[in-house]
Amino acid sequence: MSGRPVLLFPLFAGVDSLPGIGAKTAQALAQGEITRPRDLALTLPYSVIDRRPVRSVRGVQPPAVVTVEVTVLSHSPARRKGGPSRVLVQDAEADFALIFFHARGDYLEKTLPVGARRIVSGRIEAFEGSFQMVHPDYILPPDQAATLPRFEPVYPLTAGVTQRLMAKGVEGALALLPALEEWIDPGLKAREHWPDWGAALRAAHAPEGLEDIAPTAPARTRLAYDELFAHQLTLALARRSERRLKGRVTRGDGRLRARVLAALPFRPTGAQDRSVAEITADMADGRRMNRLLQGDVGSGKTLVALLALLNAVEAGGQGVMMAPTEILARQHHEGLAPLAEAAGVRIEVLTGRDKGADRAAKLADLAAGRIHILIGTHAVFQKDVDFHDLRLVVIDEQHRFGVAQRMELGAKGDKVDVLVMTATPIPRSLALAQYGDMDVSLLDEKPPGRKPVRTALIATDRLGEVVERLRAAVAAGRQAYWVCPLVEESERSDLTSAEDRFRALRAALGEGIVGLVHGQMPVAEKDAAMADFVAGHSRILVATTVIEVGVNVPNASIMVIERAEIFGLAQLHQLRGRVGRGAAESTCLLLYQAPLSEGGARRLKILRETEDGFRIAEEDLSMRGAGDVIGTAQSGLPRFRIADIERQAGLMAIAQSDARALLERDPGLETPRGKAARALLWLMEQDRAFRLLDVG
Repeated sequence: MSGRPVLLFPLFAGVDSLPGIGAKTAQALAQGEITRPRDLALTLPYSVIDRRPVRSVRGVQPPAVVTVEVTVLSHSPARRKGGPSRVLVQDAEADFALIFFHARGDYLEKTLPVGARRIVSGRIEAFEGSFQMVHPDYILPPDQAATLPRFEPVYPLTAGVTQRLMAKGVEGALALLPALEEWIDPGLKAREHWPDWGAALRAAHAPEGLEDIAPTAPARTRLAYDELFAHQLTLALARRSERRLKGRVTRGDGRLRARVLAALPFRPTGAQDRSVAEITADMADGRRMNRLLQGDVGSGKTLVALLALLNAVEAGGQGVMMAPTEILARQHHEGLAPLAEAAGVRIEVLTGRDKGADRAAKLADLAAGRIHILIGTHAVFQKDVDFHDLRLVVIDEQHRFGVAQRMELGAKGDKVDVLVMTATPIPRSLALAQYGDMDVSLLDEKPPGRKPVRTALIATDRLGEVVERLRAAVAAGRQAYWVCPLVEESERSDLTSAEDRFRALRAALGEGIVGLVHGQMPVAEKDAAMADFVAGHSRILVATTVIEVGVNVPNASIMVIERAEIFGLAQLHQLRGRVGRGAAESTCLLLYQAPLSEGGARRLKILRETEDGFRIAEEDLSMRGAGDVIGTAQSGLPRFRIADIERQAGLMAIAQSDARALLERDPGLETPRGKAARALLWLMEQDRAFRLLDVG
């Protein structure tokens, strides 16, 4: 592996190698993750101050930064220690005061002698009917006017670092920029009118107005693209090395799938057909599959997964489907068992609850190939679980399983294909940032027969009416969920809020009608309460958010969410997706406590307007930010200095296709553009890319 290009060495030296930056400043800069000239060059200003001179402060709307030439009229020293000293000055049309606190000795007389002309620049404010400028940023004799920046960039600072220090550091860093060859596709660069890399950095540090600070400014867009392109190039290399892993050709003959499709009461959607085709094509390819199946609540992912698993069985292999919880594993099993029976295929479920002889018998059948499809929790990882010929692993709800677990399960078979399913619609930009190494199949249509869910907002002071509506619904044979809020860290736990609601509803509606399930319950009790509800013995299930993922009770047609305003958008959407699965008209009641905050009101309004999970996810992203949507700790999201994945999703998509295209044409990055791209990878510290390149 060739090391970092010599051209880039100066940018990767210590930051104290720059003029005017000593050890103390270097230490202060390090607090803001600036340790080398490169970091300074990539720390762009977030605002700009217009210091172009004006004739007078008259007509200025305070507060505003003003640069003006003045004559010094008089001094009024501070009356008490630490009080304000005032210097009266006059510009071409008006008088105003310069105010100084803690002015030392004769500093002001020396700097602003009476009768002298000076240029002052600083913030003008109105005070008791007249203008004043407190501690001007600049005081210069007129012959030094040219040294004043006309537009001054404003940088993010850490303690102990001033704007002037930053500006000086940046100036030093920019002086070190080497001339690098272009790594952006020439057609793209010309179409977008982007400047060269060096010119873009210099322009970004020399804004001439607020439009130059905007992410849409050509220089900034180009620099954001550089970051995204380096990230996507690394992911494309990871994807290539993953796909270089020898796979097995798994090609079914369609006989089992045909039986299942014949047994279905409806036709799959176009999106389901398309996804199945993409998956079976991957499985028939000699390279290993690494695909993400992304679909909204109720878009029919489970059917796609079953058809993929049957493809493995048709080819003489086995498949496993892994769910995050025991309830979900059993539910998948119940849902798929009749279809598997129609196909003449044996499907079993394995969870931590299987013990003794029962478990041993299942394991023996699995190892002998008598079980074709296994559904389970992470219990399927255990050492003693052996397959006869595992071909396909389907993982439900990606964000609950780490990459390491994905690999562990893949190791259970020989060159296993992996399909990851997620019911959380992820905005396109985040999907590209997080799963850019995977191929994505999208389920963006609802299967026939899913009725829209009516969503209504109701203030909590009308709780009595809601309970009466439930009484009528229960009498008509309907079922309902009542989701309690997660109580903030207070003396009342989530448990008490759920138990209080359970008792109140039981008192109002009668014994035996209301069930309760919450996170602190033992698994067996939780399962029993769920089973009661599924069987229709209890009509109303009071729950904390444990039911968010995957529970399927077609007869449940009412979802009440208490204190809906404190839930996140994606979570509300997931919860609402639990109803609308049967023949009855379904309703989701969002109970909120007035007055609503602006964010709370906006979330509930979006939810009322749309059932499109992808639109909801995009809105969620713009309201909360990327880290929150995925959960920063385990998000695996790259941290960009310049690019903004929330607002530059389109750029991320271009970067992905460009990175993949470059690797197709130039797998070893040996062409002039490939070598330029190597320099970019070094510059953006994507060292992992070189390990992957060497492997490739």
